[in-house]
Amino acid sequence: MELFTRWHTWDTARADITASAAPLDADALDRAVAAARRWHGDQQRPTGAPYLEHLLEALEVLVRGAGVTAPAVLTAAILHDVVEDTPATLPDVEAEFGPEVTELVDWVTKPPAPGAGRQAKRAAKAAYLRRLGDAPPEAILVKLADRVSNVQTLDRMPLDFQRRYYAETLTYIIPLADPHPWFSTWYASWRTRFAHLL
Repeated sequence: MELFTRWHTWDTARADITASAAPLDADALDRAVAAARRWHGDQQRPTGAPYLEHLLEALEVLVRGAGVTAPAVLTAAILHDVVEDTPATLPDVEAEFGPEVTELVDWVTKPPAPGAGRQAKRAAKAAYLRRLGDAPPEAILVKLADRVSNVQTLDRMPLDFQRRYYAETLTYIIPLADPHPWFSTWYASWRTRFAHLL
């Protein structure tokens, strides 16, 4: 199972992107990274790492793994959590990045739970994950990359979380990967690697 943890900083990611033969616009991605830094501020991942690392991992999955070059998809990958996890709004994203990126971010933004408590949050998340089945392929690519970043090092999380997240990924995410050969292969390898969690 290939890991995508090389791009811990934008400098590293940008250098790789610039050196690659792929037709990627590093300057456009500069803008997205700057906006993500501004909106996410000093947020951290559960491991304590800067939140930007997660966004760069998702970008790395798309570029180095799946070979995606579509500017809107790559920009949305960098911005995919800004509406869900920061004060930024969809109109804020649209003002800076236009309607195409905004639509992708909207599709992958989990809406707030309508009620309080763990059950309400889990029900809202399940409804959001089911809804992704209707998403355009470009939004699904963003979600698949987001989840690769989250599950590739699942063994660093508490065991009960690992089991729940593994089951959720099998139920909702792996079916989304089926039409995308690179993701389908990666998730099959991941599933085998973490099969002990069943």
